[in-house]
Amino acid sequence: MSVDLTAAVGFMAGHARTLDRHRLNLILGQGDPAAAFSAVDGYRNPDGGYGWGLEPDLRSATSQPGGALHAFEAFADIGTPTPRAVELCDWLQTNSPAGGGLPFAFPISDPAGCAPFWVDADSKAPSLQITSIVCAAAARVAEFDEAVAEHPWFASAVRYCLGAIAGADSLHALELAFALQFLDAVHSSNPEVSSLVNALGKRIPADGLVHVDGGAEGEFMRPLDFSPLPGGPTRALFDAAVIDSELSALAARQHDDGGWAVDFDSYSPAAALEWRGHATVQAVWLLKRNGVI
Repeated sequence: MSVDLTAAVGFMAGHARTLDRHRLNLILGQGDPAAAFSAVDGYRNPDGGYGWGLEPDLRSATSQPGGALHAFEAFADIGTPTPRAVELCDWLQTNSPAGGGLPFAFPISDPAGCAPFWVDADSKAPSLQITSIVCAAAARVAEFDEAVAEHPWFASAVRYCLGAIAGADSLHALELAFALQFLDAVHSSNPEVSSLVNALGKRIPADGLVHVDGGAEGEFMRPLDFSPLPGGPTRALFDAAVIDSELSALAARQHDDGGWAVDFDSYSPAAALEWRGHATVQAVWLLKRNGVI
């Protein structure tokens, strides 16, 4: 496997958001946490939530669960406690319906540049898809931030996700991937995770490829979407050779310009470019955490 990190940094300089440039530098061990915090703050609203296109296909200024996901991603990369993470948990607690599950999106009054699935989302019904992936990202922060780990929103979201996964008759490919990422993230403190992982694993073929219904023609959830990190229970769902092959394929998908791309559709010119920066950060993070670079 060959990855050109110099080219990746160069790609980010010419194409990516300031926030994602800071995130990549932090992952490579050469970043400035204070500058990264400032970059995240540019997407923050006074209510403690995040919007303003922090989720690239959700250009609305309004605070949204999708914005919370990406804020937690950045906080996890920074790796030091911040009051902003607790304030985000407070916002989630205030806006979560009874039972702990977040709606896929809250009402959007400024839909320009937003993907239809965000605009048309049911703002009343809890969504396992968004709650599980937001909670998984928050769990990364909770590893070093006790205030997040002990926050009542986090506890209620974990309970909701565990119950929803146990009771799910069928799961969309994205729900399946995000549910497994969530289970990996909380497995150390929840003994029921092992049986839930085994049950969900039966829905994944041996090659680990699950097509995203309603997505782009070549859009699949892949083994690293179901089990991005070593050491958790989801890795037992795949042969080592499958994971090694996926890591090699991920490294090989670096473009000549140094960046990576996504396999799903974007809904604005800004999002198309911003997703490439996000994908490049994600690719380098995965390859580094899996010992490839």
